[in-house]
Formats: sequence, C-alpha cells, structure tokens
Amino acid sequence: MFDIRQYTDNDSDSTAWNDFVMRSKQGTFLFDRRYMDYHRDRFSDYSLLFYKKGKLYALLPANIDGDTLWSHQGLTYGGLITNTHATTAEVCTLFEELNAYLHDHGIRHVVYKAMPWIYQQLPAEEDLYAIFNRCQARLMVRNVSSTIEQAKALKWRRIRQFGADKAYKEGISVACDDNAYADFWQVLTENLQHTYHTRPVHTLAEISLLHGAFPDNIRLYVARLNDKVIGGTVLFITPQVVHAQYISATPEGKHLHAIDAIFRKVLTEDYRDCRYFDFGISNEDRGRYLNEGLIYQKEGFGGRAVCYDWYDWNVEG
Repeated sequence: MFDIRQYTDNDSDSTAWNDFVMRSKQGTFLFDRRYMDYHRDRFSDYSLLFYKKGKLYALLPANIDGDTLWSHQGLTYGGLITNTHATTAEVCTLFEELNAYLHDHGIRHVVYKAMPWIYQQLPAEEDLYAIFNRCQARLMVRNVSSTIEQAKALKWRRIRQFGADKAYKEGISVACDDNAYADFWQVLTENLQHTYHTRPVHTLAEISLLHGAFPDNIRLYVARLNDKVIGGTVLFITPQVVHAQYISATPEGKHLHAIDAIFRKVLTEDYRDCRYFDFGISNEDRGRYLNEGLIYQKEGFGGRAVCYDWYDWNVEG
C-alpha cells in the first residue's frame, strides 16, 4: 500500500518535507529541516517519507543508532506526521509495512517519542493506536510536564504572586530581548553546572543560529536588575503551545523572585491569549525521579500534568 523512502539531504526533499509539515496535523517548527539539521553532526539521520499512490502521505523524523531507529533522538518529541486525510486503519497498515521495511534494512528495535496531545492541531493519535495494535509497543519513558490552558487558567499560589510583587518592588525589569542570548547563556550554564552538573542542550552558537532561522518561534525574556541579567526564559512558540525551553536565574535572581516576575509578564500580558503554555518536564532518570521542588514552582503558576511518553518495540516482535 505504501512506498517508503529514506529522506535525502537535497532541495527537493527538504522542500517537500517542509511543505508537508506546514500542512500537517502535528506541524511545529521543530520538524522543519532547518531545525532538525542543525545537529546533523550528532545524529545519523534516518527520516522516512511514506507515499500512497505517488502522493506524500506521512513523514517520520528519525535517526539511527546501531540497529535502533529513534523518532527522533535529538527532538523533544517526535512521532508520525500526517495530514487530515490519514485514517486509523491506514496508519495501522503503515506501521506494519514500516516494520517490514526496517527488518529488511537490518533495524531490529524502535524507540518512539510520541507527540504530547497539546501540540496537535487536530486529534492525531492514530499512531498511538497503531503501535499498540500492530507493534505491541510498550511504555518505556513517562515524563510529566506542567501545562496551563490559558482560557481556563488557575489562580496562582500566594507565593508566586508575592514573588512577582517583590521582584518589581526591588526594581527588577522584564522584557523580551533577543539580543541578550550571550548574557542569559552565561546565567543558564552556570546554574545548570552548579545545580545539576550538566550543560544546556544547545550551545550559545546553536541557539543563536536557530533564533536567526526562526525569529518568530524562538524568543528570549530576561529579568534585569541595574542592567544586569539575573534571570530569563527561552520560549519555543508553536501553533498550539508556547513552551518554556529554558528557565534559569542567578542566585540573586532566585532570591529576588526574578522568575516569578518573568512569568507574570509572559502569562498575564504577552501570551495570555495562547492556547497552552507548557513549562516543560520536571523529571530525571527517564521519568523515574520527580523533582518535587521544580514542579511545585510550575504548579504554583497554575500548571497541571501533561505526559511526554516514549514507547519501544522489537521489529520482529
């Protein structure tokens, strides 16, 4: 039923890919090839295109690692990309034929990072049914994020309101400033190293490159005290969701509640009309550890749980 072909890095495929993403039920700028390819040196791309009767039917952003196909290891979420014509029965057949294709190409295992439902512009969980029904997929990872439905936003906890008030009384100013990435990246890097002994997923050069490619989708908000950046958040803006990709503050910024001030401006002023605001996950160890302090802060703004799930299956299973 389907012709399956691996994506090739040329103008024809990239144009067809990006055009389909724009028209799909799951389209966000993370699936644009300009975003996916910024870290092509880290991952061996194995993205797939599915054709039905000569017409592009679906896409699967993916990379390969040994005999395992990931969808996609370098993205926050992945999964099958389809348009409004996709049906459940056809998607079930697609996954049957995908497994046969992968088997023929020596791939034995699949890790599937499903798209959380809040990002879908129309109901689009045909893939979740198909991988259960035809692939015997099992839940591998469950991370929990904190999301606000802005039309039904909950009242902030008193501590968050108090914090925002205190920040403004201390003279902290908040603004969208896409020229402050270098200053914020220093704050972010030092905080991550001190708190978690890790580094940002993106380097300063990478986030600057991505912002240049997607200036309307990647925005930086910073809090300043006496012109010094003491906190900030990087927002990834998609059709359904405004997502806080990074949130960080200096010790002084934490003491003065700079983050509370930032999110008062973001949530109650600049993005009060977005459909969903997603603070991101509060987990480590693939969902087994819940950072209760971190999620308490996010839930204090009114965020409630949305899961980011990964599934896996054996191709011959």
